Amino acid sequence: MLPRRFADWFGSRGWQIRSHQSALIEHAARGESVLLVAPTGGGKTLAGFLPSLIDLANLPARRRSALHTLYISPLKALAVDVQRNLEAPISEMGLAIKAETRTGDTSVSKRQRQRHSPPDILLTTPEQLGLLLSNPGAALMFASLKTVVLDELHAMYNSKRGDLLALGLSRLQTLAPGHRRVGLSATVADPAALQRYLMPQPMQGEARSALVLGQAGAKPKIEISASDEYVPWSGHLARHAMGDIMEAIRTAKTALVFVNTRAQAELTFQALWRVNSDNLPIALHHGSLAPAQRRKVEAAMTRGDLRAVVCTSTLDLGIDWGAVDKVICVGAPKGAARLVQRIGRANHRLDEPSLALLVPSNRFEVLECNAARDAVMAGELDGERLKHGSLDVLAQHILCLSCSKPFDASALFSEVRSASPYVHITRDDFDKVLDFVATGGYALKRYDRYAKLRKTPEGLWRLAHPRLAQQYRLNAGVIIEDPMIEIRLQAKGRPTGVGGRVLGQMEEYFIEQLTSGDTFVFSGNVLRFEGIREDGAYVSRTQEAEAQVPSYNGGQFPLSTFLAQRVREMVSKPETWDLLPDPVGEWLRIQELRSVIPKPGQLLVETFPRGAKSYLVCYPFEGRLAHQTLGMLITRRLERLRLRPIGFVANEYALAVWGLRDMGNVDMAELFAEDMLGDDLDAWLAESALYKRTFRNCAIISGLIERRSVGREKTGRQVTFSSDLIYDVLREHEPDHILLRATYEDAGTGLLDIARLTDMLKRVRNRIVTRQLDRVSPLAVPALLEISKEMVAGEANEDILHEVEASLIEEAMRVD
Repeated sequence: MLPRRFADWFGSRGWQIRSHQSALIEHAARGESVLLVAPTGGGKTLAGFLPSLIDLANLPARRRSALHTLYISPLKALAVDVQRNLEAPISEMGLAIKAETRTGDTSVSKRQRQRHSPPDILLTTPEQLGLLLSNPGAALMFASLKTVVLDELHAMYNSKRGDLLALGLSRLQTLAPGHRRVGLSATVADPAALQRYLMPQPMQGEARSALVLGQAGAKPKIEISASDEYVPWSGHLARHAMGDIMEAIRTAKTALVFVNTRAQAELTFQALWRVNSDNLPIALHHGSLAPAQRRKVEAAMTRGDLRAVVCTSTLDLGIDWGAVDKVICVGAPKGAARLVQRIGRANHRLDEPSLALLVPSNRFEVLECNAARDAVMAGELDGERLKHGSLDVLAQHILCLSCSKPFDASALFSEVRSASPYVHITRDDFDKVLDFVATGGYALKRYDRYAKLRKTPEGLWRLAHPRLAQQYRLNAGVIIEDPMIEIRLQAKGRPTGVGGRVLGQMEEYFIEQLTSGDTFVFSGNVLRFEGIREDGAYVSRTQEAEAQVPSYNGGQFPLSTFLAQRVREMVSKPETWDLLPDPVGEWLRIQELRSVIPKPGQLLVETFPRGAKSYLVCYPFEGRLAHQTLGMLITRRLERLRLRPIGFVANEYALAVWGLRDMGNVDMAELFAEDMLGDDLDAWLAESALYKRTFRNCAIISGLIERRSVGREKTGRQVTFSSDLIYDVLREHEPDHILLRATYEDAGTGLLDIARLTDMLKRVRNRIVTRQLDRVSPLAVPALLEISKEMVAGEANEDILHEVEASLIEEAMRVD
């Protein structure tokens, strides 16, 4: 039953309480943890807070002196937005409730005050929770905690941030054993995984929270922009469709234009301004821009001042931009769940359809966009491979708790084991991680710098030195980005390095490749590089039309396994081709005539000569990361066969290898055998730069390598140098070191995607279809165009690329 004051507030807004909001109040009355799965616009966030507001409203303010509800969001911007929205019911009902945010932007004085005198409701992030738990006063701060609300749980639970959060929740269970948890999630394929995540897990069996399913909203209206006249063969920028995108912006009140990478965001923003004849207000938003610039864009969106924002995943999650009524996705969405998430940014009303326009940038993406739309309309979503809890994150957590107070190893093991991601951890593995934190492990224990814990006479583990607590707090967190450097706009008439407004940050490795006078695109402008000084890279604005594009490492999404399967099925069904744009349908029909269309469970491998080279092209449809790993392993095998491979390129759908000798007579079953994941993989990993980069990230997260110390921050080169040295020592002297194990587990689903490659090799065993052709096939053209771009660089060679493309297409599509 909704209390009178709350019922009157709903009535004053013309609202009626929804069934899932009532259900969460009932579960709270019974003290039960619960997962709410509901679409955007259904009042999920309000449902999560209503029981807390009701409980707090019934408590006199004089009896409240401790934290009641902790809200955790994956984005600090979302926490700020939710706090602002929460103020409406609090102020309009006259509730004496204090709600505050705590993020990296919160002042030091306010953060200190919150530890000693917390608000009734604190809104924060997983990283800030870790920092709070490292404080000696954590037990007192959280002792009276009643509720933890986990927003956008689907975006966190199956990741390293999810591991960090799960370990934090396990500590909260010890400090406040009576608290309950509320998970708020968009629609997911497997709610059971999130239900387990919310509950402390027993030693035997499993525990799940209650589940509430919100009412389904109106089905979205999803259009796909693809011409019957022209569809590009390759590329990711959709330059051909900028006019269509601009027209869609003109017909919207406010549109979000989503792209998949920061580089695409910069280029798309530039391209749209070139066709923005009406001078509509269009902004840019991505993670490398200065925080002040991002906040300025967000404020303009809130006021409804913008007609469009070109953005990346920074605006994926549940921030409520009321004026947004259309979502435009440039490039394929890479997953049905991601598409649902992005579409949900438009029209936060449950009973009205969200409007979305998908803009594929090439022919394969036409297939992917159609597969994604069909999946969303059918209510089918991507499943996820559930990961085990990461050992490097556990090491960080152990160090975190030691900063608070000494701990008993057995008690901590039981606590960690209750966290869903760590339910399978053995005592032996836990002890190895503890020994690593305490001494660095066998190979490193002789060095005092790695000794961080000591055992007390009572058998408890404590911090070896108080300064280590400060070091932990400077380096805590699991989001590891490439080393960044500030980009400063040089003040006119002043020498380089004097003054300069900060435009944002860029990867250090990209800036180091530039020389004075080079131009690049950033922050929506074409900039001229002037030089590097201690406080950043200095640039000036230029009017040049063409420039380099920063090759950001972050923000590239892999094609989901679920969507890849749907694309394979669509390709294999000729009866669906008539529904595709004419150029795409013709492309597939000529492929079927000249080579073969593989069935969903098959792997097609084509070989053919071109010029003085021989080519091998296969079509696993498993995503770029898995294909890159496959390419490295395949070329090693071809080298052993003395076929002299020269190189390879990988895209989301295909892998192309080229060499000096004919590869058509190779035993493909042997070439693609699963045993490549044995000695071949181990030999490659030993020298792989990507694998060393994965180790570097694990070393940083675990606390083995510290990027920051008081008044000093290491450069990316310094961090990498330290990491590579330690990596070599461990591989030689302690190959079973816990960090090397963590690195291998990361490689399975991270930069190398070994787990997905393993599944693919098993799937295609005895199902490889080979074709020896006399020339390139239609399906191979996009991959060969990638090779051309690799081999022909520079603006002056654009004409050469066009000639190569025309020649390839004519050769592939000729029927004789």
